Amino acid sequence: MKKAGLVIVILATVLGLLQFFGPEEPEYAPVNDLAGLPGEVNSIIRNSCFNCHSTQINLRWYDKLTPANYLVYDHVLKGRKALDFSKWDSLTPQAQNGILYYSLNKILEGEMPLASYNAVHPDAKLTDNAIQTLKNFLLTRTPRKSAESAQISNVNQQFSNFISGKMALSKQAVQPSPNGIEYIPDYRKWKAVSISDRFDNGTMRIIYANDVAVKAIKERKINPWPDGAILAKAAWKEQANADGSISTGQFWQVEFMIRDSRKYASTKGWGWARWRGSDLKPYGGTAAFITECTSCHKPMKDNDYVFTKPLYLMGHLPNNNKK
Repeated sequence: MKKAGLVIVILATVLGLLQFFGPEEPEYAPVNDLAGLPGEVNSIIRNSCFNCHSTQINLRWYDKLTPANYLVYDHVLKGRKALDFSKWDSLTPQAQNGILYYSLNKILEGEMPLASYNAVHPDAKLTDNAIQTLKNFLLTRTPRKSAESAQISNVNQQFSNFISGKMALSKQAVQPSPNGIEYIPDYRKWKAVSISDRFDNGTMRIIYANDVAVKAIKERKINPWPDGAILAKAAWKEQANADGSISTGQFWQVEFMIRDSRKYASTKGWGWARWRGSDLKPYGGTAAFITECTSCHKPMKDNDYVFTKPLYLMGHLPNNNKK
């Protein structure tokens, strides 16, 4: 008993001395309610997101204890770099919608709030009602209007041209990206590995992968992706039909991520390129547009900077019918 008591005293003394040392506490500044969001949505974001994603942090006493504060403060600083609600008012409505959409998806995937954070801050965990509130609100931010019959006819013809390859069939018909990357017309023949509905900005996408990327998906070797892998994301404006269904509308853009860890070492190991509109005009006035791409994908650093989570290819699903 005496030995156990001595150990406790020593540990308490060491812990006490440690409190005289430690990292600098993250900057604190109050943040107003996020403009354009109703009170209940503001309340949810404040309660579950602000501590790590704004300058208005509300640290508990145990968050400030050394050595735990090293981990806590690191999470806060990294969280702000990825997403900072303190800068809400400086963003365009489209950018705000993108942040809300991104945040909701992270919540639905169970990635946010972090499980370790929820363990010591159980009140931050979102309830099913809170998640549904966020979903319902986001739908009001991007209302869908039914298309006119003439518009439907035009976009149907455009989509037919896309499928048949009539839309800029060869790369010679398309100018290269400002960073020198050439357009790849054959991506339409690649395997479609995922789809996404960006209801925050009214677009729907098909993600294609070349043979190298498909092989990596089959072998589950996509973090990091192997050199030679190419992902193409074709996007259309969403078209709301009279019967309430949603289909592809006007072609919006196609963007490529080309994996080459050496050639593109300065841009996170990926070559980035985008062509916009049915005439496939290169995006970006100069090669500096790449900064926009890398900044957008920065939150996905732990996923090799890729947002896409490939659907597991049907031909390689495990056989669940074995007896």
